[in-house]
Amino acid sequence: MFVQLHRFLPLTTVEGPGRRACVWVQGCPIHCKGCGVPWTWNPKKGTKVSVETLWNQILESKQKENIEGITFLGGEPFEQAEALSELGRRAQREGLSVMTFSGYYKEQLEELQKPFWQELYHVTDLFIDGPFEQDRLDHKRPWVGSTNQRFHFLSDRYKELESELSTVPDRLEIYFKKDGTVEANGMVPSEVWNRLFKNI
Repeated sequence: MFVQLHRFLPLTTVEGPGRRACVWVQGCPIHCKGCGVPWTWNPKKGTKVSVETLWNQILESKQKENIEGITFLGGEPFEQAEALSELGRRAQREGLSVMTFSGYYKEQLEELQKPFWQELYHVTDLFIDGPFEQDRLDHKRPWVGSTNQRFHFLSDRYKELESELSTVPDRLEIYFKKDGTVEANGMVPSEVWNRLFKNI
């Protein structure tokens, strides 16, 4: 079983609650206008990685980085629900939480009956659904881009956050790699990106 992977991050503190590993999948058919990561749309790009290899990386993150969970985003995780649900099952057996993003609403997943969507949904503790809508920007809640996107607390793991979302700040992480490239992740307003990169 394989994941078409865009990127694996062994530790992040901006893609969900606490310290997390992050799996960005490659491939998304939704193509939201104004998407911040359109380079994750093409399913033929990225790298084909086995579930076993990814799982070993997640275990290493747990041991070395003391992560409390994993986050699936993309791309569109529900296009690769079988492999991600297997990772989610293993994670929960290890006591790790699972957070999953989707550009589909839950009702659309039910209607479309994407293969293995229920399996991924049922191993998820915190589910955020809905496409990004650039004319409905959300500056009050963390981890989402627009006000139409919804938080579903599917277990008790993060239930206490439900009434406190507006108090959780969005953050940005920037990585300077050894080869001179710069990578960033996090949900920040576009004017912040403009300020950061206007002289580059």
